[in-house]
Amino acid sequence: MRVAFVYRLYPTREQKRTIHFTLERCRLLYNRLLEERILAYKTEGKILNYYDQANTFNERKQHIPTLKQVHSQVLQDVAKRLDKAFQAFFRRVKNGETPGFPRFKPQQRYDSFTYPQGGHAIKDNKVRFSKIGDVKIKLHRQPQGKIKTCTITVKNGRYYACFSCEVDPQQLPVSEEKVGIDLGLLHLAVTSDGTMVEAPKQLRRNECRLKQLQRFVTRKKCGSKRRKKAVHILAKLHEKVANQRKDHAHKVSRQLVDRYGFIAFEQLNVQGMVKNRHLSKSIADAGWSQLIQFAKYKAESAGRVVVQVDPRHTSQLCSNCGTTVKKTLSVRVHRCDHCSYTADRDENAARNILQRALAL
Repeated sequence: MRVAFVYRLYPTREQKRTIHFTLERCRLLYNRLLEERILAYKTEGKILNYYDQANTFNERKQHIPTLKQVHSQVLQDVAKRLDKAFQAFFRRVKNGETPGFPRFKPQQRYDSFTYPQGGHAIKDNKVRFSKIGDVKIKLHRQPQGKIKTCTITVKNGRYYACFSCEVDPQQLPVSEEKVGIDLGLLHLAVTSDGTMVEAPKQLRRNECRLKQLQRFVTRKKCGSKRRKKAVHILAKLHEKVANQRKDHAHKVSRQLVDRYGFIAFEQLNVQGMVKNRHLSKSIADAGWSQLIQFAKYKAESAGRVVVQVDPRHTSQLCSNCGTTVKKTLSVRVHRCDHCSYTADRDENAARNILQRALAL
């Protein structure tokens, strides 16, 4: 399975210029390749693929000498990115989803480039990148397995190297424990055995500061250095909030996978739920999808099972006898008049989720 190892890079001033030069060449190439695909379809009705465009790179270098200063495999990856974007577009059209045609990339939307195979090597506390040089890296742990790709990313003035590695799954000791999990806003997760995981609510905690920084941005003149500085400060705080939410999801998912052998989640339509303007911010702040995603990939490597079930009526049904007990959202305790079973509303829902998962 693939595992990503991310490290902070500390390039010199000259290396920073080279990295940004490479990013700009890749962005311009991406936009040019996209333009060619659109033009070929409009004029000839032809759909270009990756090989049609990648085979033109040697000729392009003769007309655009600056492309020679970028590693050849980095340029090939640009064509692969565009090809993947079109494959995803055609898949969405086929499935009847919102298509989302590939778009031209402005500078702020193109922040990474990838060495697909070679062109990079780790030595001591530095990484040697082809066409860039030896860049200092904070190697807090060694990458495991076989390195398949390396991606350099520039984010809010910081530089990162992401190594995608092929590693063997590390199985955990067998666990017979099974759990159902109800996701919510008051608590991030409530398990079928009564454990309640607090929601981080990092966005709410930083909301006042975010609003203040947003006002600073709007008061600055467009294109000015002060506006760019204010945007940078705002972006750093947004990144911090996202990292805090991500860290919490990693810790919770690790605890679940270490303990339980079978984990059942709800199959929530998060995209549809965030359309509710009254709850959208709280739902986005909870990070339900991220928690499920992390639990799935951790379970895959640990030999655990993660499933998702239909969440309809899990809060209304009694998990003890199956009787429907209607209640509004304000009612936080489940009380069944038929069997006298009493439990927290979310715990009752989690038990129903587990029962549905075991019945699959």
